[in-house]
Amino acid sequence: MTKPLLSELVSAETNSTYEAIINDLQLKHFSCVDHFFKPELIYQLRQQLLDKYQQDDLKKAAIGNRTNETIINSIRGDYIQWINHQSKNTIEAAFFNKINHFIEYLNRTCFMGILHREFHYAVYPEGTFYKRHLDSFQSDQRRKLSMVLYLNDHHWSIKNGGELVIYTHQNTTETIIPKPGRLVVFESQLLEHEVKTVNSGKRLSITGWLKTR
Repeated sequence: MTKPLLSELVSAETNSTYEAIINDLQLKHFSCVDHFFKPELIYQLRQQLLDKYQQDDLKKAAIGNRTNETIINSIRGDYIQWINHQSKNTIEAAFFNKINHFIEYLNRTCFMGILHREFHYAVYPEGTFYKRHLDSFQSDQRRKLSMVLYLNDHHWSIKNGGELVIYTHQNTTETIIPKPGRLVVFESQLLEHEVKTVNSGKRLSITGWLKTR
């Protein structure tokens, strides 16, 4: 029997990952997967984010949408920088290539109608958090899926804090440790969530949303 080409093996593996995410979303409205991106890309994104943070390129995050933002430290303490999805930066381009492939698969198999995406880098310094909230706004219902990709190093553990807590519809909570390369996807309009206080170190991630028209 003819052996499959490497490209076919990669494609089959990728699709099985996408299908696992879709199945989770249908069953419980969120999914948590490891190794969605290659480890080399995770490392490159981490180094790029740390460089930006050390150069003071990130700004204090606010609550509300982009037209009505307010900085309230008692609710949210992270620092962010928005990422241009048409970036010429090869590292960010590789990130968006995978995101775009995922979007194409969602639209083709689930008819989700995702037309836009927005992502930002995020750093939570020690002592910061983000209180329980929903990612959807009353004045803007375009966000359908929220995505969080963790860029911490392999030493990060529950002792460092910064866990993502998702409040499910079964009146239970799901606590997710921000391990490097871990991707969390959840329905923006359905699940409230929070980021617990960072006890030590800096919690690094890319956070974003897949949006309809």
